[in-house]
Amino acid sequence: MAEFIYPKLIGARLRSQLSYRASFAIDFVTQVIAQGYELVVILILFTQINALGGFSQNEVLLMYAFAGAAFGVADLFAGQLDHLPTYIRTGNFDVLLMRPLRTLPQIMCSDIRLRRVGRISGALAVMFYALAHVPIDWSPAKVLLTVLTPVAGAVIYSAVWVVACSICFWIVEGREFANAVTYGSNAFTSYPINVYSRPLRWLMAFIVPGAFVAYYPSLALLGKEDPLGLPGWVGWTSPLVAALAAGVAALVWRFAVRHYRGTGS
Repeated sequence: MAEFIYPKLIGARLRSQLSYRASFAIDFVTQVIAQGYELVVILILFTQINALGGFSQNEVLLMYAFAGAAFGVADLFAGQLDHLPTYIRTGNFDVLLMRPLRTLPQIMCSDIRLRRVGRISGALAVMFYALAHVPIDWSPAKVLLTVLTPVAGAVIYSAVWVVACSICFWIVEGREFANAVTYGSNAFTSYPINVYSRPLRWLMAFIVPGAFVAYYPSLALLGKEDPLGLPGWVGWTSPLVAALAAGVAALVWRFAVRHYRGTGS
């Protein structure tokens, strides 16, 4: 029965936001513009160079679009975890524990902001443009990869969000650290990873599996070899990496909740 409660909670939240149409429209446009700022940075960069890490402007735009769409979906559902320190500090997390529902879905369904769809829409528009302007030898497998890449990326981002925010169970004011990892991952994955230094690349691309959000799927679609030397089949493993990341995030969250002792307030 609990599984049927979450869609109702989400539906009620969305209906309440849509009842204020003017406010929603303004917020939607604001999110599109916010996504566009990052696009402008890339376009300005390519007025000074012809390639970035061996990739053309449209190829970088494809990575940026995949990363932006994935992050937008993750922000829509997992962004509420930014409020976890407040839940813990005020004792409201104890209230969640008393309900016959899982704590993580309760938080994720608590404050879904429909305006974040604006960020997703902006990224999808860039994605369609990039796909139409890069050389791709289309096949059914590549069509499926194109569809699955933003979904897998959203799962990876959400898993990173869960793991990063779980530190707040031990450090109540750990929000800044969590934001550095989550929002920092979005900035990192918008560009080819081979342009970064080796330590940062290993941290943000493989320990935090940001390379599988956009970089490796883009290589597979473009049929390009990895400048870092990994085999071509790696580009097709994003769904598997997403599943593994989700599993790790679930274990970390369960461990954190089991060792939660309350604020004492």
